[in-house]
This record gives sequence, structure tokens and C-alpha cells, in this order.
Amino acid sequence: EKYKAAENYYNNGEYRQANRLFEQIIPKYRGRPQAQRIIFFFAETYMQAKRYSLAAFQYENFIKSYPKSERVVEASFKAAKSYYFQSPEYSLDQEDTYSAIEKLQVFINLYPNSEYTPEANQMISELQEKLEKKDFEIAKQYYTIRDYKSSIKANENFIAGFPGTKFREESLYTKFLSLYQIGINSIYLKKEERLKELQKEYDLILRYYPETPFLDDLNKKMDNVYSELKKITTTSITP
Repeated sequence: EKYKAAENYYNNGEYRQANRLFEQIIPKYRGRPQAQRIIFFFAETYMQAKRYSLAAFQYENFIKSYPKSERVVEASFKAAKSYYFQSPEYSLDQEDTYSAIEKLQVFINLYPNSEYTPEANQMISELQEKLEKKDFEIAKQYYTIRDYKSSIKANENFIAGFPGTKFREESLYTKFLSLYQIGINSIYLKKEERLKELQKEYDLILRYYPETPFLDDLNKKMDNVYSELKKITTTSITP
């Protein structure tokens, strides 16, 4: 009766009630044909109830118990997907994100032709983008607190570490802003060299992003750079 009630609860979307009943009857069905189905759906109830840590554990338990089951591929994917759902906001510690990427990559390596593989690849891309965003926000924070030298270094490291990142354009712009603040406020002996370096950064941004949304601000700042360079040139040739 509990078995039938558990399946009814599950089919009606009442996953917590189904979970409690499945948990009660699992010991009674061990070694019987129905056990495989019950243990799989026990994991499913955790997944549907968004209790992802327990879902991952139960899917992995199912795989160990029934390695030859026709549902092993599905269970392997859903176990990895459970780790994906545990990945936190980018601003928090990303240990779970790294774990999720590892689990998903293991699944892809084991079942490269699975129907679930495209979704697994998509989830890895999302998780990697989250890691990129976290690193970029850290790099950008240095500019926000006016630690311009650290901002330059952090953005250089970010661009080198994530060459294909969607945040590359903004990272280059943030680096330019930091160089600008240092250059404009430099002592006279270092000012010319630093302002000329800004021209190189400006050219680099426009080479890759000619229609960048930061263009107006870049042009305004370069107008100031040219004005400052002109002052330096005028001063140096004055007898």
C-alpha cells in the first residue's frame, strides 16, 4: 500500500510525501525486482524537491547498486546536474562550482554520445562564465577602491587567464581607466611616457571592439590625454 501511495504522490507532484514513503519501504524491497525502481525514484523525489545534495548522493548510490541498469546514464547525468544546482551566486565561494564542473566533465567523458551531453556542455559553459564573472568583479573592485596599480595587474591577469571571456572588453576598458588615472595624475617626469601608453591601450580596444559602448568616454579621456601631451611638448620647447 505504501508503494502504491508513494507512486501516486510522486505522479501528483507531492514529492516530499513520496520521499517519506519510499524511504520507509526501501529496506523491505532490497533484493527484490522493484528495488531498482524504488531507489531511482527515491533519488528523483529529492531532485524534484530541490534537495540537491541528497539527490546527488542517492543517484550515486543507485549507480553503485545497479551499475548495469538501463538508467545508469540518466542517473549519472542527474547526479552531475544536482551538483550544478548547488553552485552558488558568483559573489560567494565557488568550491561547489568547481565540483559541478568536474562532475559534468566526468559524465561527458564517460558518455560523449549521450542525449544528455549537449545539456551537460551548456551547464559547464554557464558555470565557467560564473567563475569568469567572479574573477572579473574582483579585478574591477580594485578600480572602484582606487587601487589603480592592482587594478591594472588584476585585469591583465584576468585577460590572460580567460582569453575568450565575454568580459574581456570591459576588462580592457577598466584597465584603460586605471592607466588613465595614473597617467593624468603622474609627476611631470613620468607623465609623458604614461600618457603615450594610454594611446596604445586605446588603439588596442578599438582594434578588437570598434563599436564598443565605452567609445564616447574613451574619446573624451583621449582628448584630455592629447591636451596634456601638448602642454608637455610646449613646455619642453619653451626657451
